[in-house]
Amino acid sequence: MAIGIFDSGLGGLTVLDAVQDQLPDVQFLYFADSEHAPYGVRASNDIHDLTNDAVHQLWDRGCNLVILACNTASAVALRRIQESGVPQGKRVLGVFVPLIEVITERKWGDNSPPREVAVKNVALFATPATVASRAFQREFAFRAVGVDVETQACAGVVDAIESGDLILARELVRSHVEALMRKMPNPQAAVLGCTHYPLLFDIFQEALGANVNVYSQGSIVAESLADYLMRHENMVGDGDGGFITTGDADTLSEQAAQFLGRRIDFKSV
Repeated sequence: MAIGIFDSGLGGLTVLDAVQDQLPDVQFLYFADSEHAPYGVRASNDIHDLTNDAVHQLWDRGCNLVILACNTASAVALRRIQESGVPQGKRVLGVFVPLIEVITERKWGDNSPPREVAVKNVALFATPATVASRAFQREFAFRAVGVDVETQACAGVVDAIESGDLILARELVRSHVEALMRKMPNPQAAVLGCTHYPLLFDIFQEALGANVNVYSQGSIVAESLADYLMRHENMVGDGDGGFITTGDADTLSEQAAQFLGRRIDFKSV
């Protein structure tokens, strides 16, 4: 039994790296649905059906807990999966709520009414499907009042990352940042609302400027998961981890090595 980490492709590896550093004794099974990537331009029902299928595959492989290390899946599919009925002893969690809790200075489980927070202007960079879901705005509104969230759908960035075209990915990021800052010239914080985007963290930070606090999810999700596992020890995996994909394993392994600087061996399912 291991903890499942799911993403449409490579992006969730940024979360996996962080949780492995935080929880070195826990085994993780990473599942990349590369055959159907990217999710961010798909219709909501497609995203739900693909995510739901992947989650059930990870449950069937012995993962009691599955983390959706994909903001699009978290924003579009998570609530429907949870509301449709999760098998006894199984759980599925998303990645963007822990980040919003940090920005809004809320602890996990704090169900007090929304209140004023220090950060008033937030720039959100995400996939078109995540932006369309308005899930980030909804979760902010549960926790804080008076926060202006300006969104930018970053079309093409995930495709460029997955195809290994870093030059194109960097230029797209600069273009998307310029577009957002025409709408919100002085954001206080920026959310990288896709787990692929931390691979280009330095480009986002450079384009936004040193005064903007850029949040990515890896370390935040890792700390949140460690806290969750302290309260739910039965979810800790002690079985075999690994890397599986619905796509071409050799290609994905090569791409992962390019971006992370270390060899990862995927197996096709």
